[in-house]
Amino acid sequence: MPRPTTPLLSQAGIRAAALEIIDRDGLDGLSMRKLATALSVSAPALYFHYPTKEHLLDDVASEIMEQVEVGAFAQGWRAGLLGWARSYRAALAGHPNIVPFLARGPGQRDASLRRADAVHGGLVAAGWSPRDATMIGASTKYLVVGAAMGSFSRGFVDDVQVYLDRYPALGDAHRLREHADQVDRDSFEFALVTFVDGLAARLAA
Repeated sequence: MPRPTTPLLSQAGIRAAALEIIDRDGLDGLSMRKLATALSVSAPALYFHYPTKEHLLDDVASEIMEQVEVGAFAQGWRAGLLGWARSYRAALAGHPNIVPFLARGPGQRDASLRRADAVHGGLVAAGWSPRDATMIGASTKYLVVGAAMGSFSRGFVDDVQVYLDRYPALGDAHRLREHADQVDRDSFEFALVTFVDGLAARLAA
């Protein structure tokens, strides 16, 4: 049987190629034309699988969100919130360029809505009011998305002379870039645990 002259396409392959472009060129760097070139097909061939770029981004986002764990709510709201936030950040960490799209909200994405349902339901079942559960979910998302969108530590230069004369309190800031991954990870953990401990005290009161 002769081989097809046009490469076979699959939705999984299209999503993988799209995410590769997003990771390399940013969210605005993705176009259906550029994606078709990367896959060695014509742009109309993509529209058979994804009628719009928005549909494609929804599926890429859903694939990332499937990595987020919410099962720990079975062990209590505190374990559930910590597990959700940590796995959420881990899922986004490798693809920071798509975070602005995910930050818009779940839309109609089943993967996102199932997780939102589990988080909200787990909090309400533990005794939080629906209003408080909504604010806790939103606040946790702000923390995760903020941590995923950029690095605090990499924002400083590694030249000590920049800080010595004019910014004496930042005398060690030049070392932050060297330890950026650890500082950013530990800072996220510090904020998350402090937040959850504060919630526990609030609920107890």
